Amino acid sequence: MAEISTIARPYAVAAFNLAKEKKALKEWSEMLEFLAQVSQDERMHTFINDSKVSDEDREKVLIKIAAKKLNAFGENLIKLLIENKRLNVLPEISEAFEALKATDEGTLEAEIIVASKPSDKEVDTLVKSLEKKFNKKIDAKVTIDEAIMGGTKVIVGDTVIDASVREQLQNLAYALKA
Repeated sequence: MAEISTIARPYAVAAFNLAKEKKALKEWSEMLEFLAQVSQDERMHTFINDSKVSDEDREKVLIKIAAKKLNAFGENLIKLLIENKRLNVLPEISEAFEALKATDEGTLEAEIIVASKPSDKEVDTLVKSLEKKFNKKIDAKVTIDEAIMGGTKVIVGDTVIDASVREQLQNLAYALKA
């Protein structure tokens, strides 16, 4: 089976290109985020995946729920996703759209994973270093994961910078086995 991000990407690219052409990036961003949240709701997820529900009913319910947030293109996207049995990839479409939007605006999203809560100054210093390295504005999200034991792991797009204690110990164990 194809990777979900591979399935979602063409929809995100098409939505992004249309939004950019219509100068409606913010509107599309909000619309896709709302649709992603709706599709992830437990009851909606069950409804969407219920084989007894017709595609027409899925379409009517989704469009009715999101009516105030959708434009005509958004309705067409829902119809297309239902027709192609791809409603479950809405969260990934939204995520890919945001990545395209951020790249277009010169911003990259970064996930900073640390073992314990860092100070604001430490985060600012790291973000400035990342902005210098990638030559783009960085929108950072800090996640605390005690499993890394110490150090920092940074994920920016496809780039992973892993300076965690756990990674260093794994590398050491691998080197000792060789």
